[in-house]
Amino acid sequence: MSVKKFKPVTAGTRWRIGNSFSEITTNQPEKSLVETKKSTGGRNSSGHLTMRYRGGGHKKKYRIVDFKRDKHDVIAKVVSIEYDPNRTAFIALLEYADGEKRYILAPQGLKIGTEVISGNAVAPEIGNALQLKNMPLGTNVHNIELNPGQGGKISRSAGASAQLTNKEEKYAVLKMPSGELRKVLINCFATVGVVSNSDHSLQSMGKAGRNRWKGIRPRNRGVAMNPVDHPMGGGEGRASGGHPRSRTGKYAKGEKTRTVGKSSDKLIIQRKNGSKLAK
Repeated sequence: MSVKKFKPVTAGTRWRIGNSFSEITTNQPEKSLVETKKSTGGRNSSGHLTMRYRGGGHKKKYRIVDFKRDKHDVIAKVVSIEYDPNRTAFIALLEYADGEKRYILAPQGLKIGTEVISGNAVAPEIGNALQLKNMPLGTNVHNIELNPGQGGKISRSAGASAQLTNKEEKYAVLKMPSGELRKVLINCFATVGVVSNSDHSLQSMGKAGRNRWKGIRPRNRGVAMNPVDHPMGGGEGRASGGHPRSRTGKYAKGEKTRTVGKSSDKLIIQRKNGSKLAK
């Protein structure tokens, strides 16, 4: 995938870096795999605003993506690579030999006409889904299950992948996108390859209006508020506001957010900063 820099014809295109969508083959989704998606505008069931800075935006329809890849030993052919407004990665439309169609996360390098398959005894090729115990060491995988049959939960965003580094009796050791080393049950399924649209992080909106199209409203800085409105508000002149924190006083930087004593701590061999080792 590639990005393109726009000529500064207007103020909105001066700083814009957009997606070239060179991999996309169609702009019409498969009707049988599309559902309506209701926008909340940041309101709860009572109509009260519970999440600020949300609202408006273009209407979206949800694409039903197959994260389980549970149609085993049936060859599927890639029909199209499509844009999905609900995620950063592209999706691929598969048509199975029996006529059924499903969406999957599109890995990098997947082309129209390529045949993919999922199962226990399939080749570890791009787009194929198989158990971690059947993959060679060093394989890059995405859409990784945490529990067998649950469906992929890890490495699903654009450009993400984990690397299979070791195999033990019950567990496979994966190096996560964050750098964390973690054990995952060796019978869990994962898809071979790196998730598509790896240059997503290089894009620049170019103007505020493009964020409004995404349903993101203008965000007011805490330091620009009064003390009654925000812990970082107030002060003489342009005061820094002290330690960055949320409106409720919770630290925004540096505070650990993981639950202490979580049951999956024993599966983490090394944290992303190398500080925590499982006992």
